[in-house]
Amino acid sequence: MNQPAQRIVVGIDGSDAAINAARWALTEAVGRNIALRLVHAVPDRRADGGTADDGLEVEYAETSLRAADAALQALGEPVKVESDIVRGSPESALLDESRGAAMVCVGSVGIGRIASKVLGSTADALARGAPCPVAIIRCDRDAAEPGPAPDPGYVAVVVDDTPGNDAVLEHGFREARLRGAPVLAMGVWRWGLGEIPYRQLEHRLGPWVSRYPEVHVMPAAARRGAAEFLAHTQEPVRLAVVGADDADKVARLVGPTGRAHGHAVCSVLVVR
Repeated sequence: MNQPAQRIVVGIDGSDAAINAARWALTEAVGRNIALRLVHAVPDRRADGGTADDGLEVEYAETSLRAADAALQALGEPVKVESDIVRGSPESALLDESRGAAMVCVGSVGIGRIASKVLGSTADALARGAPCPVAIIRCDRDAAEPGPAPDPGYVAVVVDDTPGNDAVLEHGFREARLRGAPVLAMGVWRWGLGEIPYRQLEHRLGPWVSRYPEVHVMPAAARRGAAEFLAHTQEPVRLAVVGADDADKVARLVGPTGRAHGHAVCSVLVVR
């Protein structure tokens, strides 16, 4: 079922990570003045030819959606929140929703050694295949609790000269302004060892700095790519904004379970 474009879609599965993603998405919806759509997928046993009663799954979905809606209503923001139970696997349901969404958001608690399993095939499938931007929101235990938001750290944004990079920069600067965060501009050109490609960065960032004068920007050399840079930087990064070329690196970008030393534990926004 395709949805009108003016919605932010959030996958809800009853977890704290999903509620945290919904809170993150609420700010996005308020900033854009559009609706927020909460979706819980229930397996379509009829399509599989099964006859098992799925009443318990539907009941769980309803309970999960009510809990997520209550968490959002408690924030008191002026936004329309819709809730819906859809049939199918989470992957297929959210990919279908993504075809008519402004953005799709899902939660993550961090990636362990079995990255594809812990990240979840849903987040991986969305990052690789959704036609709209996909936000995978990192949820550490303290971030799942309501209350004042922690220091947002940087919004780290990939900067290069590829045709699609303008969309990445636009979303990166918009997120930084929306969330009151500075931008860490990751220049991914290969350059001299230890040097920052200031000339290329200045050329690429100039129009966006003029458009978003309130956003502070710090340049950084990321010659080996965003994933390698974020795996070793000591800078506090809360959100990495990358293009479709980095969609297959989402597990590494989100980072390990827990707060590993030397890794910028962060959420990821994949932009197409």
